[in-house]
Amino acid sequence: MKSDLNQISTASITYNGETTEVPVFKASEGPDVIDIRKLYGATDIFTFDPGFTSTASCESKITYIDGGAGVLLYRGYPIDQLAENSDFLEVAYLLLNAELPDRAERERFDTSITRHTMVHEQLKNFYSGFRRDAHPMAIMVGVVGALSAFYHDSTDVHDPVQRRIAIHRMIAKMPTIAAMAYKYSIGQAFVFPRNDLDYTSNFMRMCFAVSAEEYEINPVLCDALDKIFILHMDHEQNASTSTVRLAGSSGANPFACIAAGIASLWGPAHGGANEAALNMLEEIGTIDRIPEFIERAKDKSDPFRLMGFGHRVYKNYDPRATVMRKACHDVLDALGIREEPLLQVAMELERIALEDDYFVSKKLYPNIDFYSGITLRALGFPSDMFTVLFALARTVGWIAQWREMIEDPNQKIGRPRQIYTGPGQRDYLSLDKR
Repeated sequence: MKSDLNQISTASITYNGETTEVPVFKASEGPDVIDIRKLYGATDIFTFDPGFTSTASCESKITYIDGGAGVLLYRGYPIDQLAENSDFLEVAYLLLNAELPDRAERERFDTSITRHTMVHEQLKNFYSGFRRDAHPMAIMVGVVGALSAFYHDSTDVHDPVQRRIAIHRMIAKMPTIAAMAYKYSIGQAFVFPRNDLDYTSNFMRMCFAVSAEEYEINPVLCDALDKIFILHMDHEQNASTSTVRLAGSSGANPFACIAAGIASLWGPAHGGANEAALNMLEEIGTIDRIPEFIERAKDKSDPFRLMGFGHRVYKNYDPRATVMRKACHDVLDALGIREEPLLQVAMELERIALEDDYFVSKKLYPNIDFYSGITLRALGFPSDMFTVLFALARTVGWIAQWREMIEDPNQKIGRPRQIYTGPGQRDYLSLDKR
């Protein structure tokens, strides 16, 4: 990756009476950055930034977020335009290749992904090593990590041909692996991919088809899931993406790096938000109990929080939520299940949150997790599959970020520093003197 860092000025850091000049680089969008790479060598001091929330760990051309303005761009394209007008594989091509494909490029890419959807026959045996009640994410971490044991011909990260093959394999096989994890968890036979179906329809069939009858593709449901996949594809340098980059910086093979990302995503503070939103709706139970929980949410002394409202990054409306809200209502209309108590609670809670002065003033709008949880429930997925679907979608972002990192000449192995506050040097005492 060619660096486009453009120095626009310098910043001065004064410590112990000595002043050090450091470069300031211009971003194409968002805040400019102070380059502190040589600060330690020049001053013998580090910066302190727990969680790296004020530190740019890399240069990237993939995704841009402006939380205050409610903006999310993939390679410069607004997320709502992509979700409404494109499909999963076209957006995947965009993230990987920086531009939307022409017709010939699209056909070649689709064909390559389609031809890689099958998994190694012996990989089926891997599933039988898990307990039937194992969480699907536990299965995903293990199976994806094991891919490097089956595909030795695409683990050399320094070979661009092998990198491309590994990328296509990862994107193609993730739906098959995820569907197999689901089928295994419910005790049903695996359903293998079909080359005549598009990416998302193929996944839906692998999850919900049974050998006793033909599975009927519902375009409204598949379109909604395709939008969920696009909306979750990448989100800048979040915890799981940073994990993939950090693992990859050591030269680890891409399958191991993606497995590390899945493990990070599994954390409830990261990928479990839509499941938490659904659990909250189940806790509320019925419409008549909503006022009680609204008052609890307003009470700062009450530990209860409305899940699926507001966002850590987006201080305005989550741009993904607008698309997801329409898709959610399309699914509910197509299935005719608005009378289900849980969904009635969700719709009433949405109405109140969009009108109540307390929520509006604090910009606690329904976010993507609120709508995606409801939609996935309506599609028939159990809540323990929600994060698996998130991982399936985010694989594209992870692998695009991984390749960008590998091809970045400025990239070094990750090695965060620390401020040590433990004991100073001391001498060992034998047991009889302690």
